[in-house]
Amino acid sequence: MLRVFSVAYWAFIGVTCPVFFAGAVLVWLVTAPFDRRRVALHLYSSAWAGFYVYVNPLWRLRVRGRDRLPWHGAAVLVANHASLIDILVLFTLFRPFKWVSKQEIFRVPVIGWNMRLNGYVPVVRGSGPSVRRMMESCHRLLDAGSPLMMFPEGRRTADGTLQPFKDGAFDLAVRHGVPVFPIAVHGTGRALPREGLVLREQISARVEVLPPLAPADFPDAYALRDAARAAIASALTGP
Repeated sequence: MLRVFSVAYWAFIGVTCPVFFAGAVLVWLVTAPFDRRRVALHLYSSAWAGFYVYVNPLWRLRVRGRDRLPWHGAAVLVANHASLIDILVLFTLFRPFKWVSKQEIFRVPVIGWNMRLNGYVPVVRGSGPSVRRMMESCHRLLDAGSPLMMFPEGRRTADGTLQPFKDGAFDLAVRHGVPVFPIAVHGTGRALPREGLVLREQISARVEVLPPLAPADFPDAYALRDAARAAIASALTGP
């Protein structure tokens, strides 16, 4: 039954995405003259993604600490990454951040088109030139006051274990003097593991925004990175 439901669910997404994308284009056309950071378009995209979370009868989602996230001003948001579903549930934070995501997602029809329309940042893992372009784009976005959302593990975990964090997000935070918000995502790996697209049993997922970390409180980006990872690790193993 789960296989049948999974096929129906992904087919539903495939059928409705073009309709939502048409709405995204309309929002972009109407707001582009006065919304240079594309905040309205991102919030529309957040509602689009959240719709697929809340319409799924197998999923329950709670968001805690959303009010800690700023509506205005640059910041770096970092979250653990266990499942494709993480992207959907993090959109439900409904804050005007810009995603940093692997290049392959930008090539997906409709979804990738919307990511480009939003001005999200692509990166090719393991490519030095791509990483440099990504960092340049992130510098511009932070200078413009846009928060960034990044997965510092770099890829989804295969076994649920929190992987080592890469330095890029924390270098950006230190250079720009902006806060880092660690975000713990619970339960999504059980709903949809890294391999395959068959949904699992009913799950109760949780997105937990943890207290921000100020770069000035740490001697360097490495210490900031380790503190963010420790905060997320503690939240994931807590009650």
